[in-house]
Amino acid sequence: MNAPVALVTAQQARTLDADLSPLAGALSRAGITHEVVVWDDPAVDWRRFCCIVVRSTWDYAARRDAFLAWAERAAAAAPLHNPLPVLRWTTDKRYLADLEAAGVAIVPSRWCPPGERPELPAGPFVVKPSVGAGSVGAARFAAGQHDAAAAHVADLHAAGHVALIQPYLAAVEDAGETALVFFAGVFSHAIRKAAILVPELRLVDGLYAAEQIRPATATAAQLAVAHAALARAALAVVPGGGPLLYARVDLIPDDTGAPRVLELELCEPSVFLAHAEGAAERFAAAIGEIAGPG
Repeated sequence: MNAPVALVTAQQARTLDADLSPLAGALSRAGITHEVVVWDDPAVDWRRFCCIVVRSTWDYAARRDAFLAWAERAAAAAPLHNPLPVLRWTTDKRYLADLEAAGVAIVPSRWCPPGERPELPAGPFVVKPSVGAGSVGAARFAAGQHDAAAAHVADLHAAGHVALIQPYLAAVEDAGETALVFFAGVFSHAIRKAAILVPELRLVDGLYAAEQIRPATATAAQLAVAHAALARAALAVVPGGGPLLYARVDLIPDDTGAPRVLELELCEPSVFLAHAEGAAERFAAAIGEIAGPG
């Protein structure tokens, strides 16, 4: 292959992204040249690459405008995956309102922009920034903790964030989150995460919450919700553009056990390649399709 594929990360994440090594190995075995590059490195000439694949730009949330400005420059230099409209849409969780309007089952969500007073649920709930990654800035509150929650909302507002408020669905304590991973629109594998917002929550280098992960088997109901979410995403941001190179749909069960979308990860998701046999090869093959012939 004449020009390499860019696998884009953040400086802090370069040694933390567990997917980079297995993906790089699979790309090498497939004869696809590649380089791991940092998105905000001013020395990078993005025109050198046949395509640019966003992987672990986990610091974007603190400076989303700068990240999207980079993505616009990168997209002008080489094909960007996922595409720029997708990155604009998925890096603000207000996309959940689009999914809900299309009839996709989501965790009930309301938004509180700066200058507004929060409407807090009666039962346990979660407050997080609408632009955020890795559970950074997310906090869980009990039913009687409205003063503490209002203070957290005020802190998010002071930092320039819109606050996202969601009920805490208790079934996650036993079932955890199920993440469904897709490459080129095709389901690849699923993993199960233990409940994350627990009292002993630990952040890794300030980028993401430590997770307990194991392989999982996706149910027909989970696959149906995931496909509905991805179909809506395609219509919303890339009409007629075909399937996305990668996607991760995070689901948790409601009180009836039915799956609901917690997040639709289309920018920089971990895809847990080490937890599913052949996953790295499937991802590499999808990248090979967009990279073109060598």
